[in-house]
Amino acid sequence: MALYYKEYGMDKSPLMVFIHGGGVSGWMWDKQVNHFSTNFHCLVPDLPEHGQNKGNSLFTIHSSAERIIDLIEEKGKGKPVIAIGFSLGAQVLIAMLGMKPDVADYAMINSALVKPIPFSRVIAKMLAFTHPLIKNKTFSNIQAKSMYIPESYFDIYYEESCQMSKDTFMRVMEENMSFTIPNNFEIATGHILATVGEKEKKIMKQSMSAIVDSHPNCEGMVIPGMGHGFSLADPEGFHQLVENWLNEH
Repeated sequence: MALYYKEYGMDKSPLMVFIHGGGVSGWMWDKQVNHFSTNFHCLVPDLPEHGQNKGNSLFTIHSSAERIIDLIEEKGKGKPVIAIGFSLGAQVLIAMLGMKPDVADYAMINSALVKPIPFSRVIAKMLAFTHPLIKNKTFSNIQAKSMYIPESYFDIYYEESCQMSKDTFMRVMEENMSFTIPNNFEIATGHILATVGEKEKKIMKQSMSAIVDSHPNCEGMVIPGMGHGFSLADPEGFHQLVENWLNEH
């Protein structure tokens, strides 16, 4: 079954694909779409069991990667492809590069966990006990602020959080915590940029280093003063970084 996605910009322009993080959906890229759609053909899919794809199919990183590759092949048609992923979406992007090394000419991997957390299945089951808290607005507000979600987007974030089932929550958490860099990632043919926030956890910084070490054409960057959610916290800075990186190459 095809993924729900939104499409912006001119069809003949280079293709820019945005892959959102876990627990949110394509709306997290609204500022980026507004900025880049004047010069790029932008695609913003919702991952399975997120946003408009709830009930579509079960989420796995592998199946999500396959379906976004299909979308790129349908819409790319020989055009330059820039793929940008955040957190869970960045893991999906890494998986895509492992499956189809030439899927993107430029891949920006933001805050991707690639150092597996031991006993991830057990931890996911334990975290499932916190699932009822997502319907508590105070708790959700704290979570939203930790991810730099603007107040104007809180209602949609809260609504989508409340719609996420416990099974989905556990599946997403387990996929996220057990993810590793695929073998073929090292032969991906495009330019790769991996970023992490200076204020993110040690394991996230270690993950960025592992990504850089796993590919000969990958650059790494620590974003000063930033936690988990660069594109939401500082859209203008994010846009400038993307443009500078593309212009360099």
